[in-house]
Formats: sequence, C-alpha cells, structure tokens
Amino acid sequence: MEYAAQYYIGHHSNATKAKTKKAVQTVKRVHSVDAMHKGCKRNRQRQTEVRSGANVANAFLKTTFLPKLEMMKSVQSPIEVEKIETDFYHSLCEVTRHYDGFEPTDTRTFGYPYNLALSVWEVESHLKRNVRNWNNLRLVQDSKGKTFFITKEQYSTGATLYYIPVVPLYKMLRNKEAKNAARLLLSVFAYLYHVADIPYYRQEDAYIYWQYEMITDWIEQDDEAELDSRKEELKVAKWCGDKVEQKIFNRKSLDVFAERLKSFRPKNDFEQECLKVAKGFYTLYTDYPATTVFQHAMCADDDDAEQEDEVIAMNKYISFIADANGWLYETIAECVNNEFNECGTTEEPTVVKTFSGANITDCNLDFENRLFPLIGELCYLLNNH
Repeated sequence: MEYAAQYYIGHHSNATKAKTKKAVQTVKRVHSVDAMHKGCKRNRQRQTEVRSGANVANAFLKTTFLPKLEMMKSVQSPIEVEKIETDFYHSLCEVTRHYDGFEPTDTRTFGYPYNLALSVWEVESHLKRNVRNWNNLRLVQDSKGKTFFITKEQYSTGATLYYIPVVPLYKMLRNKEAKNAARLLLSVFAYLYHVADIPYYRQEDAYIYWQYEMITDWIEQDDEAELDSRKEELKVAKWCGDKVEQKIFNRKSLDVFAERLKSFRPKNDFEQECLKVAKGFYTLYTDYPATTVFQHAMCADDDDAEQEDEVIAMNKYISFIADANGWLYETIAECVNNEFNECGTTEEPTVVKTFSGANITDCNLDFENRLFPLIGELCYLLNNH
C-alpha cells in the first residue's frame, strides 16, 4: 500500500524586503494657460478650458497582479524537478477534465517552483467557486516519489440533530381525518428505515436507544412523586415507537409507496406539504434504490486517526426519535450536546478523489444534498402538526 504524505515544493526562506528611503508624494500634471499675462488690463475673453489635474497614481488601481510566491531556493536536482513538473501537469490535466473541463493557464514559462504554485492557486480558486460541497485541494507525493492532486468534497451537516419524531406520526394514524396523510408518511418512514438505514431508537444498536435507557435508570432510582408524569412520557415514547416500528418493519409500506402517491388527494395545506415531501423521498428512492445515509461517512480529520470516543459519528446525530417536544426530548438533547462538546471532530458525508493516473471515482454527494434537506422538511411537518 502506498502512503501519501503532503508534499512541500522547494526550500522556504524568508525574502529580504527592500527599504524605501523616503515616501514620495503623489505626482500631478502641470497645465499651462493658453496665453501670456499682459498686465492688469481687464479682458472679456475667457481662457480656454483646461482639464483639471489627474493623479498619476490612479493607474495603479487598474493593474492586475499575479499572486506573489515567497522567495525560496530549490533543493531538488534538475532531474527531480523535471519529474515533479511532469507528474504535476499530468495530474492537473486530470483535475481540470474531471471538474467541468475548465482551461487552466499555461504556467510552464514561469519557472519552477512558481509555475506550480500559480497553477495550484488558480485551480483551487476555480474549484471553490464552481464545485458544490467543495472542501480542499492537496498536492501530495507518495513513497515512490509520484506527485499528484487529491481533492475532498464534503457535505456540511451544520451541527444539526437530524432526529425524526415518531410519536406525531402515531397520533396521525389514530386520527381519521389525517389517516391518509399518515399512511403516505408511513411509506416515507419505511424508506428511511429499510433503505436509507436511519437508526431506530427502539433498537439496541441505536445510539439514542441508550439515551432513553439512561434516563429511565435515573427516574427509577428517584422515588419522588413528581416524576410520575415523566415516567408516563417515557412509557408513551417506548409504546409509540414499538407500534410504528411494527408497521414499517414489514416492507409492504415501501412496496405500495408509488400507489399511495398516485391515489393521494390533499385536502389542505398540511397534506399538500406532505405530498411534496413524499414525492421528494420517492424520487430519491427511485434514483438511489440501495443507497444508505452512511455510504460516504468519513471524519473530517481521518488522517489524524482520531480516537473513536472523540468523534461525533453520523449515527449519533441522525436517528428516529420518540418526540422533539417536551421534557424528555430536552433532557436527551442536553445529554447529547454535552457529549458532543467533548468531541474533537465530526463524521460527515465526504468524497475523496485521487488524480494519480488511475481510474478516478465518479462518486458525488448528490444523494446527501437531496436527503438531508428532505429530512429537515419532514421533521418540520411532524413537529408542527
């Protein structure tokens, strides 16, 4: 296995700054009048109009400068430099072809290492402006001395808890007027449960499951009468969670997803929004019939080999949950946030691409760009019904 390490070109040394002797005032043009002075006699004829003086220094603002590279001395031999440049421009061509095929400036006439630095600056500036989910660009050299680019694209979850409430859907299923919309959302839940692989809080392998268990232990150890209402809230959370899971565990709700969409006739604004969200999830399902939310999970600092307990894993902030209102949720959110504050990095959907002459992965974050906003809309609907 080849291990790539970040490659620094040349040997850095601080450039010597030139000192100016004295500040020079801005120079102005001197304009002469159109006639000689003839004493104090009054003359009705005015002098010819002359344009006012202009600052020569203003032309400075119209000049475009290339980025300046700190002065350095190269420690590589001419043969090494030639190989680095050859590898560099081959990799650069791969990057430009892969990302929209833009035409980079030919920097080979600038000389090493400024030519490389200028190209890196140009391609990075272009990718920042034009590539969605852009994260960074690295120039590396592997153990065999090959130089190439590595790019990283990352979907930012924005420190958001993507907790999908279950109790509101259970209540909708018990309401005759909202039952049709509830069945439609039940198909959405089935997709998230079976295909997107969202953790369910009633399963022991879910992170949120143990949050509920911890709170249950706290309450059971306290005999105060005022905790009766909280015990009841926990009981409802578990009961509703089990009932809804029974309905989505069978893939039937997923199999009839398309039929429910076709037959659904919204009667109000809420049901119209339910239909819109359900269509979004169904389209995502048809485009990505076997893709899970964790397919591109990667820590922001994977290269640093963070300890597992120092990482906010995706399955910790994406999950089904009982409810997003009330004392129980506030307690869970507080516990979760306290734990997250102790972590150093977050696992997020990330795609890394290597441009070393081998086949370049065609992976992208289109699935995540569509899934996470849809989850946000679904949570909003359920929390505000």
